[in-house]
Amino acid sequence: MSEPLTNIIPRPGRAVRGLGTFRLDPATTLDTGPGLAGVAAWLRGTLGPATGCHLPAGPGGIHLRADPSLAAEEYELVVAATGVEIRGGSAAGVFYGAQTLRQLLPPATLRRAQLRGGPWPVSAGTVRDAPRFGWRGVLLDVARHFMPVADVLRMIDLIAFHKLNVLHLHLTDDQGWRFEVPGRPRLTSVGAWRPSTMLGARQHERFDGRPHGGYYSADDLREIVAYAADRHVTVVPEVDMPGHMQAAVAAYPELGNGYAGPVRTAWGISTHVLNLGPEALDFCRAVLDHLCDIFPGDLIGIGGDECPADEWRDSPIAQTRIKEEGLAGPERLQSWFTARMAEHLAGRGRRVFGWDEILAGGAPPGAVIAAWRGAEPAAYAARAGHAVVSCPDTSVYLDYRQSDDPAEPTPVGTRLTLADVHAFDPVPAGLTDAEAGLVLGGQANLWTEHMESARRVDYQAFPRLCAFAETVWGPPERDFDDFSARLPTHLERLDALGVNYRPPTGPRPWDSRLDAPGNPRTLDDRLAELREMTADLDHVPEGGRE
Repeated sequence: MSEPLTNIIPRPGRAVRGLGTFRLDPATTLDTGPGLAGVAAWLRGTLGPATGCHLPAGPGGIHLRADPSLAAEEYELVVAATGVEIRGGSAAGVFYGAQTLRQLLPPATLRRAQLRGGPWPVSAGTVRDAPRFGWRGVLLDVARHFMPVADVLRMIDLIAFHKLNVLHLHLTDDQGWRFEVPGRPRLTSVGAWRPSTMLGARQHERFDGRPHGGYYSADDLREIVAYAADRHVTVVPEVDMPGHMQAAVAAYPELGNGYAGPVRTAWGISTHVLNLGPEALDFCRAVLDHLCDIFPGDLIGIGGDECPADEWRDSPIAQTRIKEEGLAGPERLQSWFTARMAEHLAGRGRRVFGWDEILAGGAPPGAVIAAWRGAEPAAYAARAGHAVVSCPDTSVYLDYRQSDDPAEPTPVGTRLTLADVHAFDPVPAGLTDAEAGLVLGGQANLWTEHMESARRVDYQAFPRLCAFAETVWGPPERDFDDFSARLPTHLERLDALGVNYRPPTGPRPWDSRLDAPGNPRTLDDRLAELREMTADLDHVPEGGRE
């Protein structure tokens, strides 16, 4: 049986059932319009292995067309008994139409090898669809737990299947540095490896005693970028600076403020930050230059979150910098540093992408803000005139526990159910139309402190990422009951794709991690904490820096 038009996720803007059925078989041809060779190659590669239909070039069967009357990511899919036509405003729009076609086929066609013969039916009908937001993102943290290239490519396939288009790749943190930088070999020989890993929430102080690490070569990163581009996903790299730098300081102690020790093994925030002397700034510029050479996108992530000023109070190098620049004190060093990195990136034709902490003291002009500390920072950023990506932890941090069931693996954070994620709206209430227009979209974040494998990432991500896709693709008015009715069919698709999603019935006995206890939080406690954390935003200057 083909999948009815009513079971598509994310739900399309308009879907009308037609008469009859198209049958995909080995004789089906593919007619490709100008500029769509890449989509055609991807479609042949994804449909051929499971269906035996390799779509030779020809005038009948499936037609791919660019249509300038449509918006860039908009598409129209028309299925009739005689053939299929996919029109898009660009190659991206055609690609999303082809992803919808995949969902209209039986789930078995999503597998990597053929289980049975066709023909494969597709119900006739018309789908007209376009996204609400241009930024439909997922953060993948490969610093806390390293993910091999193959796992990253698989995640790209899964997010593209849900019409998400940004992979924010968190490449470094206190617990590990994950890529080569020319002239800095100790970043990977030392900084990429920690002697042990914390098990569970940090107050339990449990460790596994096993070394962990890994890193990407420049060609690994280029492969990730190219693979994503073929699926209309932009990869935004992030190197967190000037805090969350213990791995780099462990490799090169001269960058720090006297710390001489290993890569951090515990979760939480390290006080070991860059000293912001000349060598540290040159280091950061070299790292950013290397990222610019590999990642072609407009934005380069510099983090900027959770940077304690403790060491700067006693550091001779930091104190010299404060005096030379005429800064009021160590708390002003970070905004000064952020401005210097923004200037350097501007020289490479790029812009800063940073966490909402960089708003304190005024973010650089042109910076894009990732607003994570609850819902308020997105509104602060927009009112200050900055483009913003909404990713509040209380709505879209997918490392947070999915229920109150104690069997959830390492239950941390506030409870964040499937319904909670589906209710998320990237645009905060109370913004003017102009301010709301600065909200580029939303992003779901997969922080991997408690996700030691791709299997665990699957469990935390799905099906909540399916619900998230609806919040950034479709209109603000959503019906969770309707989503829930479509979900069982979609879970069959995830089964065929080999996704270890969390069952709707809850965790299975083998999902729990008794060796890694968590720390569940209540929403009220977290909101109170966030109000205190965001006190630095009470005087964000409008239009950029002071």
